[in-house]
Amino acid sequence: MNILEVHGLTVRYGTGDRALTAVEGVDLAIRRGRTLGLVGESGCGKSTVARALVGLAPVVAGRVTLDGTDCTSQSARDSPRYRRRVQMVFQDPFSSLNPRMSVGALLDEALIMRGGEFRSRRRRAAESARLLELVGLPAEARSRYPHQFSGGQRQRIAIGRALAVDPDVLILDEVTSALDVSVQATVLNLLRDLQRRLHLSYLFISHDLSVVRLMSDEVVVMYLGQVVERASTEDLFTRPAHPYTTALLKSIPSLHGRREPAPLSGDPPDPRRPPAGCRFHTRCPVGPLAHPERTRCIELAPALGPESGPHRAACHFAEVSPG
Repeated sequence: MNILEVHGLTVRYGTGDRALTAVEGVDLAIRRGRTLGLVGESGCGKSTVARALVGLAPVVAGRVTLDGTDCTSQSARDSPRYRRRVQMVFQDPFSSLNPRMSVGALLDEALIMRGGEFRSRRRRAAESARLLELVGLPAEARSRYPHQFSGGQRQRIAIGRALAVDPDVLILDEVTSALDVSVQATVLNLLRDLQRRLHLSYLFISHDLSVVRLMSDEVVVMYLGQVVERASTEDLFTRPAHPYTTALLKSIPSLHGRREPAPLSGDPPDPRRPPAGCRFHTRCPVGPLAHPERTRCIELAPALGPESGPHRAACHFAEVSPG
């Protein structure tokens, strides 16, 4: 059962000739208690999707539903109820935590949103101690300030603060990319343990495909503001259908630290003026660059199909596994 669904999400900044459509027609579905990975090159729209889901980016089209309730409007996504149920953890915990507030004050601020018994200062102190223990920090951390912690500890504080409002969905935007590799592993293990214990649902955004493979049950691949492939993690990593996905997977370091050269030509196009037809055709190794007769790629945008299949790819020449 899906807890959060997104249909046709479109995010646009600016107007007229200066308008930038950062995300166009994106569909997502996050199952209860599971993790959906979201990947793609820098600038493809991953973080914009995340920000749109918590009301920090202008949604101009599409629909967002939480447990079947329409939460598309800005006012719905700004409502206390939605904000309690859908929380975001950002890449840089230092900039997302107010440096002038102690850890205890940061947690209290979130707990007050829950109301009820947490109007009591004593009850908040007890709950914040429990939350700190939950994310692997001592209760005495309450009296300290964000700058007194390491990067990994600050990210634990940010996770604890998100959990303080008792959410159903955590949107995790590059939450380990600023951390050392050894620290990354402990934070990822913490997130997996929290998901198991609290039955949380995650939207896990990362440029690190190895981490996405470890954390995700399903994966969506974005290119230039659109979804180009989605599948179960196993299918996507063993049988990629879209040439862009194949290129991304070839960039993963091997055990010896080597990477295969990604079969891409040049940099992504200007997102303010995306190519007609398939947006990937200007870099695609199986499109008109290699096969000039494949003019269909230039003339017609491919659909994300097959419509009913668990593995879908937006490519005229993709061979999608039956899943």
